[in-house]
Amino acid sequence: MTESKSDSRPRRDAAGRVVALADLIGVVGAGLVIGLLVLLLFDGVFSFIGTGRIGQSNGWLAVILPAWLFAEDFRAWHGGSARFVAAAVAAGIGIASGLLAAGIAVDLPPLAGGGIGAAAFALVYAAVWFHGVRWLDNRTG
Repeated sequence: MTESKSDSRPRRDAAGRVVALADLIGVVGAGLVIGLLVLLLFDGVFSFIGTGRIGQSNGWLAVILPAWLFAEDFRAWHGGSARFVAAAVAAGIGIASGLLAAGIAVDLPPLAGGGIGAAAFALVYAAVWFHGVRWLDNRTG
């Protein structure tokens, strides 16, 4: 895999696949923070106009930007069944991790508890996906 000449993150190869786990984790982390800040902003606006309280949004919505990145990387791994298997395994392990983390944080407001669950899901998914799709692709291709 050759890396493309771009300063953008995450770095991608010529096929559009993310080339470094650190890049994937970094962009996923940034997406989670941006998602949580947007949710906090919405909560603040709704609290200001009197239709809700801060912290009552579902923090799981913070996973939208990381999920978009995962979909783009999935699309870049065209051809073969490795991407389907890796995505299914990563989703199963990631969802279980996220639900476990959110369950531990059940006493927190929904924004915080869901945010913790979303972070656990996204970070575990990223690690399992990154290594899993490469390992499976090397075995099948």
